[in-house]
Parts: sequence; structure tokens; C-alpha cells
Amino acid sequence: MAFFVETLLNGLLTGVLYALVALGFVLIFKASGVFNFAQGSMVLFAALTFVGLIEFGLPILLALLVSVAVMVAVAFAIERAVLTPLVNQPQIILFMATIGVFYFLDGFGQTIWGSDIKQLDIGIPQSPIFIPFGEGDLLVTEIDLFAAGVGGVLVLVLAILFQKTKVGRALRAVADDHQAAQSVGIPLRSVWAIVWAVAGIVGLFAGIMWGSKLGVQFSLSLVALKALPVLLLGGLTSIPGAIIGGLIIGAGEKLAEIFVGPLIGAQAIEDWFAYMLAMVVLMVRPQGLFGEKIIERV
Repeated sequence: MAFFVETLLNGLLTGVLYALVALGFVLIFKASGVFNFAQGSMVLFAALTFVGLIEFGLPILLALLVSVAVMVAVAFAIERAVLTPLVNQPQIILFMATIGVFYFLDGFGQTIWGSDIKQLDIGIPQSPIFIPFGEGDLLVTEIDLFAAGVGGVLVLVLAILFQKTKVGRALRAVADDHQAAQSVGIPLRSVWAIVWAVAGIVGLFAGIMWGSKLGVQFSLSLVALKALPVLLLGGLTSIPGAIIGGLIIGAGEKLAEIFVGPLIGAQAIEDWFAYMLAMVVLMVRPQGLFGEKIIERV
């Protein structure tokens, strides 16, 4: 029983990190209707910038503040230079534009900071912690607990932003109906710029957490691919769905790898379990568990 709970707990902690990446997708899609394929490269670029500034000699806190400013600037640049000229174009064109941004940021970040694997140490030890449970102990690492705590705080801040502030009300109005929001004086493009900036900051924290666990390397941008089943499971327009979807995927893949894989003789089930689960859910509920049903009248 203790081993089952330990596996579940470690899966949930990993799921928080999946949810962090998925939040960037949801924020942009909810406000602008753009599926931002570049979110993975934003995570990589943010992590490269942060670790590069530390190697340059900046203290961790100052490097964090500068990285936030850089990601806000990058987000504004993407929104203004790439997406604003494509307003009212078909969604496939906007999607293809974000694929171009993905490859540009991927190459630009490595051109500036190099392509070598960089170790990111933010002062959080990765030593194991043993939590008493029944007759045994649960094994977790300090970095996983810290990452889950950061993710939880970030989600709480975003919830307050969306529910309790004037900017949040404007974001929700734009998400509900673009034309109605414009008719009452909400500046659509300014709201989009804010959403992209928030997504950039979310990408920074996701990049720092993943970089601390895996090292800052090219494959970090591919973490976004694991966020895709999280989005499909939770729903493209639901922030709570991204969080719960991340937890389900994180816990499910760990439990499947440890307990289901040996029973059916499957290896590396953790690599494809999330996509299979998302596919099964979509067959029953195409909009995801918490997504809004979209009805198009023709």
C-alpha cells in the first residue's frame, strides 16, 4: 500500500509541472483562440535565459527578475509582430505562424546561450525525503515538493488575477465574446498582449522547474508535447481543466508504468499512456472533461 501511495504522490507532483506548461496553452487559446504551438520553445527560451544570466554572474533573484522582463518582452514581440498582422485570418494560418515562432525561438535561444546541456541549481536540494506512512515510508524529493508548491502558488495567483481584478474581468469578457467585449470598450489587442505576457511568465517558471529536474537542454521544448494530452483531457478553454488534467496524466502514467506495464508485458508505457487516455476521453467527450461544448451553426 505504501508503495502505491508513493507512486501516486510522485505522479501527482509531476502532474503539477505538466499543468504549468498546459496553463500557457490555455491562457492564450482562451483569450485569443490561437493554439500556441510555440509554448514549448517559450519554456526552453526562458530556462536558457535564466541559467545564462546566472552563468553571467547575476544573483538568482536578479536573474529571475530580468528573465521575467525578457519573457514579457518576447511575448509582446510575438503578439505584435506575428499575430496582430494576422488578425481575422483563418485559425490554421495563426497555428502555422506559432510553429514558425517555435523554431525561431528554439534556434535564437541556442544561438545566444549555446546548445550544451546546462545544469540549473536554484539552491533546492534534490535529496530524498522519507515521509512516515503506516508501517513504511513514502519517498519524495525536495525539488518535487518545491516545484509543486511553486505551481500551486502560481495557480492561486492566476485564479485571483482572473476572478478578482479588473484585468481579469476583461480577460474573461474577451474569452466569452470578442465582439461584445470590444463593444463595451475593452481593448482587444491590449488584452491579448497581457495574456501572452502572462503565458511567457508561466513558461519561465515551468522552464525553471523542469530545468532543475532534467537540466536545461533542447529536449525541454518537447515537454510541451506531454502537455497536449493534458489539454485534450481537461479541455482547451478550462484553467481548472489544465490543472486537473495534469494531475490525472501525471498520476496515471506513473501508476500505469509501475503496475499495469508488467501485467500486460508492455515497456515504456509511461511514454504513450497519456495520449491513449486522452484519445479514449475524446471519443466519449470531444471537448474534454471541462471544456466548453462548441456549437457551430451554418
